[in-house]
Amino acid sequence: MPLSRRSLLAGTVATGAAAALSPLSLAGKGKPNVLFISIDDLNDWGGVLGGHPQAKTPFLDRLASRGVSFTNAHCPAPVCNPSRVAVLTGKRPSTSGVYDNHQALRRAMPDVATLPQHLRTHGYTVMGAGKVFHAGDPQSWDDYDPKDGCGRPPDAGSASPRQKDKPANGIAGSGSFDWGPGRSENDGKYSDDRVADQVIKWLKKDHDQPFFIAAGLFRPHLPWYVPQAYFDMYPLDRVVLPVVKPDDLDDVPEAGRRLARIADHERITKAGKWAHAVQAYLASLTFADAQLGRILDAVVDSDRSKDTIIVVWSDHGWSLGEKQHWKKFALWEECTRVPLVFKVPGLTEKGTTCGRPVGLIDLYPTLLDLCGVPQRANLDGQSLVPLLTDPGAAWERPALTTHGAGNHALRSERWRYIRYADGSEELYDHDADPNEWTNLAQDGRHAAAKAALAAWLPSSDAAPAPQGGEVCISDDD
Repeated sequence: MPLSRRSLLAGTVATGAAAALSPLSLAGKGKPNVLFISIDDLNDWGGVLGGHPQAKTPFLDRLASRGVSFTNAHCPAPVCNPSRVAVLTGKRPSTSGVYDNHQALRRAMPDVATLPQHLRTHGYTVMGAGKVFHAGDPQSWDDYDPKDGCGRPPDAGSASPRQKDKPANGIAGSGSFDWGPGRSENDGKYSDDRVADQVIKWLKKDHDQPFFIAAGLFRPHLPWYVPQAYFDMYPLDRVVLPVVKPDDLDDVPEAGRRLARIADHERITKAGKWAHAVQAYLASLTFADAQLGRILDAVVDSDRSKDTIIVVWSDHGWSLGEKQHWKKFALWEECTRVPLVFKVPGLTEKGTTCGRPVGLIDLYPTLLDLCGVPQRANLDGQSLVPLLTDPGAAWERPALTTHGAGNHALRSERWRYIRYADGSEELYDHDADPNEWTNLAQDGRHAAAKAALAAWLPSSDAAPAPQGGEVCISDDD
């Protein structure tokens, strides 16, 4: 029996050979376009992940219903810059030495070929808008908006033109950890409505070459300033708070407790603002989803849906009080689990899910395979195409997340294992403990599971890359 197009592609990737043909080129349609959409700080509350019962993400849900959703996907790092550097270079933090927000990509890896650069070398026009890299990387793009390559909107800091009175949330000392309805129904120059506007313009243009368009949506990154209508979708008296165990940190080693932002939790709860913060985060993720919807609608309106791969991802998760922790900057589930959705014409089945543990580090080799572009040597990820063709395919490797040199989390289908640089550990059984309330690392009955996961830790950790350089988005939120 002759092999189907799907079987041929899966077989090519499974044998480790560089993919020579994309799904579309196998169908005689040439190389596919790519729409690469990141949503900053989006945790597992929305869409098919179902992390919050009230979250409204109709457009992410719609995309999931037309493609494959990875329900156990995790970030390379729970911090913007190292996560995005890893995704766009295919190099983990433990390989590159980029561990925090103040290490510039080109100081760490001056000659690395980023994903858009490699695609451009192989015939793609590459464009980006908004926050794609944490800082700008002009050599990666043919065109970028804004021209300086930085996607941080002016309403992202303490000098916001959107908020007259600071802090808008009424909590003294909030800084950029602020929220409230914006003064305008328009989110403003260089923010997410403008990102959507620019991407829509590019989608409507005629292109002589296949294109790679990266759209970096900034919300729900702090501060949570979005139009009042999005706050109104979540009446304050009905907001559901995360389920939290008051003594959850008691069995966490000191290295883990130091990561928990207990001061933020105490400030918010003492002010009686926990529900307000959850409302604002929900409002912001729904605002971001609305901009996603505008872009997805433009794919259909421009008749691009049959030749354009769409992938949506977030750079890391976000905690809103679990383990008395807020923001990212930790190695627990809420900080590492992210949405990851693919729609690949001619390949993905509608409305399918995959529970295998995968990492965003796998995006680079996956897109090269899907585009029929030669693989690069020494990428740290592996192609997800076998799982896109068969979500139940065998997959041995757990997902790795790194937060600073020597601090790593590994996530399998059942377990989360954390080892800190000082050798202390956490182990959680997600089959019995999805909230990660009971640390089993010292329970000898699980020594074999712990050892099996530890075998996947990096064999070495790169020295931290130099601080400073072209880091145009330097916030710590």
